Amino acid sequence: MSRSISRQIKPFLAMQVLEKALAMQRTGTEVIMLSVGQPDFPTPECVMEAAHKAMRDGHTGYTHSLGIWELREAVSEYYHQEYGLDISPERVIISGGSSPAMFMLFTALLEEGDEVIIGNPAYACYESYIRNAGGIPRALPVQEENRFQLDPSEVRAALTPRTRAILINSPSNPAGTIMSGEDIRALAGLCAGSDLDSGPLLISDEIYHGLNYDGPVASALEFSDRVCVVDGFSKRYAMTGWRLGWLVVPPGLVPLLNTLQQNFFICAPSIAQWAGIAALREAGPDTRRMAAEYDRRRGIIIDLLRGLGFGVNSSPSGAFYILADARNLGRDSLALAHEILERTGVAVAPGVDFGSEAEGYLRFSYASSVDNIRLAMEKIRSYLEQRRV
Repeated sequence: MSRSISRQIKPFLAMQVLEKALAMQRTGTEVIMLSVGQPDFPTPECVMEAAHKAMRDGHTGYTHSLGIWELREAVSEYYHQEYGLDISPERVIISGGSSPAMFMLFTALLEEGDEVIIGNPAYACYESYIRNAGGIPRALPVQEENRFQLDPSEVRAALTPRTRAILINSPSNPAGTIMSGEDIRALAGLCAGSDLDSGPLLISDEIYHGLNYDGPVASALEFSDRVCVVDGFSKRYAMTGWRLGWLVVPPGLVPLLNTLQQNFFICAPSIAQWAGIAALREAGPDTRRMAAEYDRRRGIIIDLLRGLGFGVNSSPSGAFYILADARNLGRDSLALAHEILERTGVAVAPGVDFGSEAEGYLRFSYASSVDNIRLAMEKIRSYLEQRRV
């Protein structure tokens, strides 16, 4: 990365708030973390046992850069079981989390000046992956009345000869909303091309699949083979620290991504890969139990936030985030997030981290216990009462 490009990479503000919260904890201050997507559940026992077995069996060295074949097969089985799709393991690339997957994908796809259409707001780091690869993020405003998701007609109007990809995220971060299958189909239709170098590709970040509460969520792979899907184990399997993810890509992209993996990451963590097989094949009851609890928390925190005067007009249907309108408290969401942390010991993420259209909003994560959520809301209630005085 050149110095000029590296200077375009913006700080990840949610992580800055987290780092400040951790510093406060080191001084003995009690902090409730509602700022990051960190599941508070333990990793399922079957996954832990598989990791122990992998270590005992000596699976502690490098693996094939594309990932162990057994895990790639398990990912293929997952798509057949969940979506009725026949995805060849040859199209699956195992990565050290979804972040390296996106790093490699945009490095493979983009040339200097290529454009990627994303929403505004959207996950804060998307722009950084695109800029790092020399691309230009085209951030289209997405409206709360459209559940903070891209409108296919607006995407069509924004296409240019330099559009290389359209990036979607459903269920989404920061709003927890789900894109309809009809809209995903429409966007996939905009990406029709005879080969990988003609027209844009649809990239679907599906890391929060499995954490959907109001009905099924569609995978982009259901509508076209000309899509790249990013997914992983961090969220629904409570495996954030295991650093394990995957890509499903058109066959023509696999050799280039293999080369990038060889050069930049070697391979995904070997022990985590063997544990990932157990996650996919055995942890279904655990993921359903965790999702049911997130759903319960969702209802509680929405009611509490609305009771405090925050606007929650677009209720989340997935993930574990709420993007709440706090503009009645001010338009500087970063300053507000720091003020809430300092005054209450509750860490929340500033909306501006996710794009200019979310300025004045705060993102609350409910990947924390009901007791913590209730205590945090009570602390914020006291803060708001004092602030009004």
